[in-house]
Amino acid sequence: MLNFSFHNPTRIHFGSNQITQITNEIPADTKVLLVYGTGSIKNNGVYQQVTDALKNHQWFEFSGVEPNPSYETLAKALPIIESENIDYLLAVGGGSVVDGVKFIAAAAQFEGDEPWDILAKGAPVTKALPIGAVLTLPATGSENNGNSVVTRGRDKLAFASPLVKPQFAVLDPAVTLTLSDRQISNGVVDAFVHVMEQYLTYDVNGKVQDRFAEGLLQTLIEEGPKALSPTTKDDLAIRANIMWSATMALNGLIGAGVPQDWSTHMIGHELTGGYGIDHARTLSIILPAVMKVKRSDKHGKLLQYATRVWNITDGSDDEKISQAIALTETFFKEMQVPTRLSDVQLGETEVKDILAKLDEHGMRALGEHGDIDLAVSEQILNSALV
Repeated sequence: MLNFSFHNPTRIHFGSNQITQITNEIPADTKVLLVYGTGSIKNNGVYQQVTDALKNHQWFEFSGVEPNPSYETLAKALPIIESENIDYLLAVGGGSVVDGVKFIAAAAQFEGDEPWDILAKGAPVTKALPIGAVLTLPATGSENNGNSVVTRGRDKLAFASPLVKPQFAVLDPAVTLTLSDRQISNGVVDAFVHVMEQYLTYDVNGKVQDRFAEGLLQTLIEEGPKALSPTTKDDLAIRANIMWSATMALNGLIGAGVPQDWSTHMIGHELTGGYGIDHARTLSIILPAVMKVKRSDKHGKLLQYATRVWNITDGSDDEKISQAIALTETFFKEMQVPTRLSDVQLGETEVKDILAKLDEHGMRALGEHGDIDLAVSEQILNSALV
């Protein structure tokens, strides 16, 4: 196992009616900016619950944060923070809203000329406004980590800082019952790939991390399709297990002390930035291709994945691996997401464009060994074509 330091200070309030915890979590003497998306929280009762919990606080609101939050939208919150002397941010929504609030929190305290430099140039985050989160769409794990992804034009870039980890997060599975099938599918697949990118590398005898990861994968495989089935989609126990799996998938625990491979995400970001494809759907396209192109380097973990997660015991090692990759694609299809570039009307012409953007963004040494250069990325994209 590799050396690591692990610290996750976010306090989680999980379960029904936990939104009331906001009242005690946010200091009464702070000025709060409530940040949310396009207004769905006003239709599902979440907005009312949140504002009830804030009734003794002085608060303001900022809405309109879109999926794959844009820099231009987020920047509009900064004058409100300055003019109203906001000193606490409350994100209410899915991962995009939480990601956006993290950027707002850092940008509001940024001492440089251009907050975009945090993403484009890796400008250090030295301070940030405190954040709380009410999660409405389990997927990214953003409510329990310090990661953020923001889009500007065709550039979808990420930054990370412990200073933007939410101080607390409310996870009420009941609020997910109004999600669309597409949102459910995207959330399950996003969480699944998060686990895979911390698991499917090479063995360092991290048995605890591996067993945690395998349990999360199996839970998502079991529960994900149930959340889409008309007979079980309103089952709160199913939603609860998916919600907690998504949080645990990317809160630092299963990635501590093990190598990681985020090539699927980095390539996928170019599909979203360039063509507006849902983030999770880029991952379901790219991950199987990564597994195929890198199956030699990932042989040991692929075999472990086949036997432990999919319970494949018959056949040669190569046959087990091929079957595991096929079953992964079958699971994605069952979750109603694409597995090929052709499924989203992209072809060879777009492959060249995606490679150019990877080069522009410095994504020339991806993977757990840093050996996924542009030539290997091209192999991966070509493998994902049809």
